[in-house]
Amino acid sequence: MRNFMQTDDTGIHHSARMKFAMGKGKNQFREPDKKYAAVCGLYCEACSWFIATTEDPERLKRLAVQRNWAVEESKCYGCRSEKRLPYCGECRMFACAAERGINFCNECEAYPCNDLKQFQSAMPHRIELWANLERVKSVGYKQWLKEIKGNYTCPQCQTLNSTYDLKCRNCGEEPSCNYVANHREKIEQYLKNR
Repeated sequence: MRNFMQTDDTGIHHSARMKFAMGKGKNQFREPDKKYAAVCGLYCEACSWFIATTEDPERLKRLAVQRNWAVEESKCYGCRSEKRLPYCGECRMFACAAERGINFCNECEAYPCNDLKQFQSAMPHRIELWANLERVKSVGYKQWLKEIKGNYTCPQCQTLNSTYDLKCRNCGEEPSCNYVANHREKIEQYLKNR
């Protein structure tokens, strides 16, 4: 049995690492919540806006200024939550899914519709939308949420990062996560052209 007071090769006490995992990655040990599984197949907890809302008020202020939105209106707690940022509050896919009584776009007879195709192709954080929706269909949203989190987690410190965090926002590890490693060129191209 492992002694959690031992120091590992990084010099961090295991008890400290465990506290860090439970603190920084506070969502790590809870039951998956559907509000973080967007109807379009995005993973809300890895969104820059969600991270800013829940963990980083300074980041939220910067993002709000970029969009010319008030900080309070810039807060977002997930696709299916009561409080979404203005862009998500006007989402066509969310409204369409609600109107049709479906949980995810891939349950629709028109999948993939032109709105969803256009949405998917517009930004790098949407590259894996089709694969995400297929995985949700295959294993269910709870299992998908458990799996997808690892795609955005820093391999060094286990911090959840967004697509646009090229370096881990906590420890500076580069790339910040598997998603960035797999799509770095497209992400950098997008950031350069913004």
